[in-house]
Amino acid sequence: GGYVANSLAIMTDALHMLTDLSGIILTLLALWLSAKSPTKRFTFGFHRLEVLSAIISVLLVYILMAFLLYEAVQRTIRMDYEINGDIMLITAAVGVAVNLIMGFLLNQSGHLHSHSHSHPHSHVPQSNSPNAARSHGHSSLAVRAAFVHALGDLVQSIGVLVAAYIIRFKPEYKIADPICTYVFSILVVLTTIRILCDTGVIILEGVPRHLNVDRIKEDLMKIEDVYSIEDLNIWSLTAGKTTAIVHLQLVPGSSSKWEEVQLKARQLLLNTFGMYKCSVQLQSYKQETSKTCASCQSSSA
Repeated sequence: GGYVANSLAIMTDALHMLTDLSGIILTLLALWLSAKSPTKRFTFGFHRLEVLSAIISVLLVYILMAFLLYEAVQRTIRMDYEINGDIMLITAAVGVAVNLIMGFLLNQSGHLHSHSHSHPHSHVPQSNSPNAARSHGHSSLAVRAAFVHALGDLVQSIGVLVAAYIIRFKPEYKIADPICTYVFSILVVLTTIRILCDTGVIILEGVPRHLNVDRIKEDLMKIEDVYSIEDLNIWSLTAGKTTAIVHLQLVPGSSSKWEEVQLKARQLLLNTFGMYKCSVQLQSYKQETSKTCASCQSSSA
């Protein structure tokens, strides 16, 4: 329809929808693979495939955006093109309808995937804490990426429909065609920057924004017989699946309570803070003795 109407706005909408279709295929493939059991080589499983799928989907749109921006600038400068308003109007209306259906389906898919992630692999009863609720509320990055694309398509399609209506009845305002591409480019940046930030945090193994490391340390220190926290590492396998490793030092003479302390620490991390997996390492506190090195002794002499 865009080629027949000679409308860059329609071609932009169609190519973006084609990109979203490939993104959806990548999303479904990633969700299928991420549900597979861990292997000897990939002991954490394939959860990061969702993150990889989200990045590829966003990059495809950025490449498309750069190409269409170039074409829009050329049309704005030259103004040597004619547009068939009737075909543009019909095609734009069909595009709006398709994007409404696509957005609805992806939104439902995101809710279902979020619920499937809300059951941690633990036999410990669940807590109703706000931290756990926020963690379980995160939906898949891959589904979010595809849904944001569909939402951007819908907004763009509505804009194209308005532009088609203007061009159909006011052909002298054909500049509305490349203007749609400019607006689309801005919307792409605004709607995908959050996804890129989230994927960046996951790839760099940063702490999810809904967790406070200082608060976690404070609560761990409140457990009886915990003397200090030697080390605490928190990262995400993918959105909504946070993992933690903590190394605790216990007060001297508390070796008989190790299992009790470990259970309390696991319950705190899994239930209160909504961790997907956690590992708790314990050791008795040993005061470090300062030793003077030979070079220091010789220098002082």
